[in-house]
Parts: sequence; C-alpha cells; structure tokens
Amino acid sequence: MRVMGVDPGLTRCGLSMVESGRGRNIVALDVDVVRTPSDTALPRRLLTISDAVEHWLDTHQPDVIAIERVFAQHNVSTVMGTAQAGGVIAVAAAKRDIDVHFHTPSEVKAAVTGNGTADKAQVTAMVTRILALQAKPTPADAADALALAICHCFRAPMLARMAKAEALAAEQRRKYAARLKAAR
Repeated sequence: MRVMGVDPGLTRCGLSMVESGRGRNIVALDVDVVRTPSDTALPRRLLTISDAVEHWLDTHQPDVIAIERVFAQHNVSTVMGTAQAGGVIAVAAAKRDIDVHFHTPSEVKAAVTGNGTADKAQVTAMVTRILALQAKPTPADAADALALAICHCFRAPMLARMAKAEALAAEQRRKYAARLKAAR
C-alpha cells in the first residue's frame, strides 16, 4: 500500500510518500515541505499547495492519503489556514478517487511512539528508526508528514476491520427491519 502523509499548513505543508509491505515493514519513498510566504495572498498560497499536491499525486500515485486532522488551537487564523490547506489536498484526492483518512495528532503520536502525548523529538526519533533513515528528517513538518503516513500504515488493518464490521451491522439492521415490516 502506498500512503501519502500530509502535515497541512499554509506556511509549511509537509508531504511524504511511504510504501508498506508485510507486517510493519515501511519504506520511505519521498518527503518534502511546500513553503508559501506569509505575505502572499491566501488564494495564491492555496494554489501553490494545490499545484505541489497535484504533482505528487501524478508522480507517486498513492493508494490513500493520510492528513492530520485540524485540532483546536488558540490561534484561529492558524487553524483556518491548516484546515484550508487540508481541504485543498482532500479535494485533489477526491478528483482522483483516492481515499482520504484524517488522523489526530494524538493518534499519530500513539501509533508511532506508543505515547499519545509524545513530543516532537520523540516522534522524529521514532520516524527515523521505523523507516531506518540515515538522518532525522527535517524540518519538523517533514517528520510529521512521515509520521502521518506511518500512522496510517499501522492503523489501516484495524480501520478496514472496523469498516467491514460497520457494513455488516448495517446489513443486519436492514434485514431485521425488513423482517419486522414483513411480520406486520
């Protein structure tokens, strides 16, 4: 499974691509950070991110995209920018019929380090170790994008089992409702 991890942001948007094999074997394929100047108009900044993501999607052809879920912050403009960048990426994926999964920061930290409150240094150290990288990925946005992709690789089997169980439960509810209706 090829997973694109995205740490969305207007100033710095981390992009990564990993490929998972059997078990917990994950290989880093690419990582980058798209930067946009804060003095540039918002539509231009979003276009820059969109263009970079479109290029990544065309080049790497991921099976799924893992985006960090916008989490409540005190700075509303930061949250808005992060959400807008994530939205641009989700739209690009939807155009190509690529599944998108959103993971919270604590889910990512827990998946990568085993601790949902781990700090950035711990996450970066574990990303370096899991991917057997020669050097720590920098800046932090690159490490975070890789962590998101790793998180999805680790969580995907469980998410698939949950989706299958939910579909089965929905089918059982439908059949039960039909039996009730027929009995009336």
